[in-house]
Amino acid sequence: MTLDLKIFSGNAHVKLAQEIAASLNMPLCEADVKKFSDGEIFVEVKENVRGSDVFVVQPTCTPVNDHLMELVIMVDALRRASARRITAVVPYYGYARQDRKNAPRVPITAKVVAEMLMVVGVRRVLCMDLHAGQIQGFFNIPVDHLYAAPVILEYIQNTFGDNVIMVSPDAGGVERTRAFAKRLNSDLAIIDKRRERANECEAMHVIGDVKGKTAILMDDMVDTAGTLCAGAKTLLDNGAKEVHACCSHPVLSGPAIERLNKSELKSLVVTNTIPLSEPGLKCEKIKVLSVSALLADAINRIHNEDSVSSLFV
Repeated sequence: MTLDLKIFSGNAHVKLAQEIAASLNMPLCEADVKKFSDGEIFVEVKENVRGSDVFVVQPTCTPVNDHLMELVIMVDALRRASARRITAVVPYYGYARQDRKNAPRVPITAKVVAEMLMVVGVRRVLCMDLHAGQIQGFFNIPVDHLYAAPVILEYIQNTFGDNVIMVSPDAGGVERTRAFAKRLNSDLAIIDKRRERANECEAMHVIGDVKGKTAILMDDMVDTAGTLCAGAKTLLDNGAKEVHACCSHPVLSGPAIERLNKSELKSLVVTNTIPLSEPGLKCEKIKVLSVSALLADAINRIHNEDSVSSLFV
C-alpha cells in the first residue's frame, strides 16, 4: 500500500518548503503555527494525515530555539493525528557546532537535539551539509545526509575559468575542499589560522601556491564571516588574483554583513537552506543558489523507498 505524501512547514523557511512542494507538483499542506502572547507556540494541523508519509521542512536557524520548538511541537501534533511516518527535513541543523566535549563541564547539544527529535516521534531525518558528520550517529533512526556540492559545483563550473584553486579556510575543512578540487580538477590550498576566542580568528599563512589564480574559499557555513574575510586578505597578500567564497549555510550573524561589505571578497555564494535576513538581501556580494530541487528529489526517493545516495554518485 502506497502512503500519501504530505509536506508541511514551520515558520523557519516557508518559501523553501513551497519551492520543494512545487518541485513535487503538489501543494504545501496547511498547518497553523503561531505564538500565544506569552511566547508559547501553538500548532494545529489543518488537514487529515492519518496513515500518511509526512515530511516537515524546518531548518533550525535563528531564532534557533523557537524554530526547534516549532518542529518538536509540529511532530507531536502529527503523531497524535496518526501520521504513519514523520520525517524531519532539517536543511540547517542548529547546535551542530556543539558536537563534542572540547572542555570540562560542557554539553553535547547536538546530541540533545537528536534525542528530542527521536523522543517526540521523528522516524527519519533529512539534512544537508552537517557541520560534523558524526552527528548522524547521534540518531538511532535513519539519517539521510545530503550535500549542496552538485549545486555549488555547477555554479563554479559555469562562472569561473580554469585558473581556479580551491582553498580550505582551516584544517578541519580540508576533506570537503579536496572533494571539490578533485571534481573540478583544480589545485588545493589550505589557510593555517589561529583562533584566539569563539567567533574570532587570525589567518596566518597559506599552504599551497595561489599566485595569479582565482581562489575560492570553501566552508560549510558562514556565521560572523571573520574566517572568510581574514582568509581573503591572506590569499590576496599571497598573490591570489581574486577571492570568492562558497558556503552552504548563510548564518550571517552579528557583524557578518558589515564585514563582507568591507572585505576584499569579490562574492559569497550560499544556498537557501537558511532564509537571508534583510541586510543579507541587500548585500550585493551575496549570490543565493536554490537546493529545493535537490531536497525534493531526496524526499521523493525516500517516499518511494529508492536510493538517496545515488544522487551523489
